[in-house]
Amino acid sequence: MTPELSIHTDNGVVLSAVQAGEGSPIVLLHGLTATRRYVVMGSRVLERSGHRVIAYDARGHGHSTPAANPADYGYERLTTDLEAVLNALDIERAVLAGASMGAHTVVRFALRNPERVAALGVITPSYDPSLPSDSEAFLAWDALAQGLREGGVEGFLVAYDFAPVPDAWRATVETVVRQRLSAHEHPEAVADALEVVPRSHPFEHIEELGAIETPTLVVASRDEADPGHPLTVGERYARAIPEAKLIIEDPGRSPLAWQGGQLSKALLELTGRL
Repeated sequence: MTPELSIHTDNGVVLSAVQAGEGSPIVLLHGLTATRRYVVMGSRVLERSGHRVIAYDARGHGHSTPAANPADYGYERLTTDLEAVLNALDIERAVLAGASMGAHTVVRFALRNPERVAALGVITPSYDPSLPSDSEAFLAWDALAQGLREGGVEGFLVAYDFAPVPDAWRATVETVVRQRLSAHEHPEAVADALEVVPRSHPFEHIEELGAIETPTLVVASRDEADPGHPLTVGERYARAIPEAKLIIEDPGRSPLAWQGGQLSKALLELTGRL
């Protein structure tokens, strides 16, 4: 990877980004509480296969600076941040691949800027507009934010509900959560994002996804390993997007979203559809 790049947004946030390789661009977007490393997990398959790969830390995450207003972590801002990255790097059109929060961001961007999207990688989406959105639906997110503010990484882990995670995966999940929470320069900003992002809507109705005409790969996970990203949600996205292909790991295997090399190969197959 090249040295870190600093990309200035329209409301004062400075995004930290890296890029590697040459060729058609692929932009990687991570999930809530993660960093740019947690999309293809350090795999270099994409750049070695002839692509220019850009990855950046979302506002308040990793090495990126916090928003001045704690409320400025919703999908409207996340989408304009993506546009700022493309503009700063002189990218007119790119393959966009995002995980969880990043998946919702690239979908919103594709709905609003279809001419700038060559293809979409929608990895483990969890936002479903049909799910409850009352105050009780966000109690767990608020508890994580409070745990992070008051107790740092350990406080977050205390608030994290590991009960739905099978015993076979619990140690792995706990290790990854601890590692990625330790990578943030501004944990208080991540706490702000934990309160804002789940309450934000990247779109209002699943039927809106029918307007996406670009080739799309939806990567879903089985609930046994990743209950926080329900398989049914990934299936709904794949049905709603006309040009979407759905892939899921084999039963008993770790999710594809956790396997950087395999995920990168799947994204390469997506670029082959262009």
